[in-house]
Amino acid sequence: MAQSAVSKMQINHSANWALAGVSFAHLLNDAMQTVVPSAFPLFQQTMQLSFAQMGWIAFTLIITASVLQPLIGYMSDRKPMPILLPGGMLFSLIGVLGFALSSELWMLLVSAALIGIGSSILHPESSRVAHLAAGRGRGMAQSIFQVGGNTGQALAPLLVAFILLPHGQLSFLWLMGFALIGIVIQSSVSRWYRHRLAENHTRHQQPVQSNGIGQPIAQLASRGFIAFTMGILILLLFSKFVYIAGMTGYYAFYYADAYNLPLSQAQICLFILQFSGMIGTLLGGPLADRYGRKPMIWFSIAGTAPFSLLLPYAGPALSMVLCGIIGLILMSGFSVIIVYAQELLPRHIGTVSGLFFGLSFGMAGLGSVVLGSLIDMTSISFVIKLCSFLPLLGVCAVFLRRDRPRNA
Repeated sequence: MAQSAVSKMQINHSANWALAGVSFAHLLNDAMQTVVPSAFPLFQQTMQLSFAQMGWIAFTLIITASVLQPLIGYMSDRKPMPILLPGGMLFSLIGVLGFALSSELWMLLVSAALIGIGSSILHPESSRVAHLAAGRGRGMAQSIFQVGGNTGQALAPLLVAFILLPHGQLSFLWLMGFALIGIVIQSSVSRWYRHRLAENHTRHQQPVQSNGIGQPIAQLASRGFIAFTMGILILLLFSKFVYIAGMTGYYAFYYADAYNLPLSQAQICLFILQFSGMIGTLLGGPLADRYGRKPMIWFSIAGTAPFSLLLPYAGPALSMVLCGIIGLILMSGFSVIIVYAQELLPRHIGTVSGLFFGLSFGMAGLGSVVLGSLIDMTSISFVIKLCSFLPLLGVCAVFLRRDRPRNA
C-alpha cells in the first residue's frame, strides 16, 4: 500500500509539472501573439498603415488559428501527436523573425499567418495535456493552463511600451527567445504526454475518462440540447472576444485621443486589463468546480456589462480601475466555458478545445477587421462606445442547463 501511495505521488508530481509546462508555453505563445495587435501603433508609425490594414493583420493572425484549430483538435482525438507541442513553437519562431524583418504589408500578413499556425497547433494538444493531468479538478487544471495565456497577454502591452516602441521593429528579434524557450519546454512535456498515452494504451483505457463531475450534463444530453447549448456558448464567446478585440486593438488610440496622453500610458491601461484577466482566469475554474459552471459563465459575461458601459465616459484614472474590474470578471469564464463543453462531449476533448479556441480567435480576428473599417468610416469614439454593449449578451447564459458542482 505504501509503495502504491508513493507511485501515485510520483504520477501526480509529473502530471503537475506537465500542467505547469503547458501553462508556461501558453504564456510564451500568447505573449508573441498578443504583441501583434498591441504593436499596431508601431506599424502605423513606421509603415503609415490605416486602421483597416491593421485590422487585416489581426484578421490574418487570428483566422489562421481559427480555421486550423478544430481540424488539429479532431486529428489529435483520433491520433494524439505529442510532436506537435514543440512543432507549434517552431512556426511562431519563424513568424516573429518575419515581423522583425518585414518592410511591406504582405510580409506582415505572412508573418501573422505563421504565428497563427503556431498558435493553432499549441492550443488543442496542450489542452488535451491539461485534461490528462487534471484528475478531478478539471476547472482548476483548465484555469491553470489558461492563466498562462492570460499572463502572456498581460505582458504584451508592456513589451510593446518598453521594448518595441522605444527600439523599433527590429526589437521583435528579442521575442525569438520566447519561442526557443517554448520549444525546450514543449519537448519535455511531449515526452510525458507520450508516456501517458502509452500507459493508457497498455491498460486498454480510453484517452478521455469521465470522473463523474460532468456526467449530469453528458448523460442527459440529446443532440438537440447539445446543438442548442453549443449555440449559446458560441454566442457568449462572440460577446467576449469581439469586445476584447476592440479593447486590445483600438482602445489605446481612444484612451490617448480622449485624454491627450501618450500611447505608452495607454498600453499600461491595457496591461491592467490583461493582468486582472489573468487573476480572473485563475479564480474562475476553482469557483466553477465548487459552485457549478453555469453560475460562473453567467457572471463572467453579464457581470461585466455595468463596467463596460461606464468605461467610455470615465476619466483616465477611473478608466484604469474599470479596466481592472472588466478584466477580472470577463476573463474568468473562458476556461469554464471550455470545460462545460468538454463535459458535454467527453470523448471529443481535442475537437472541442480546437473548436472553441479557434472560434474565439476567428471572432476576434473578424471583429478586428470590422471594427477597424467601422472606425475609418465613423470614429474611434463611436466604436468603443458600441463595443461597450456587447457584454449584455451574457444574459443568454440563463438558458444553459445547470451542472452539478463538485461539492454536490
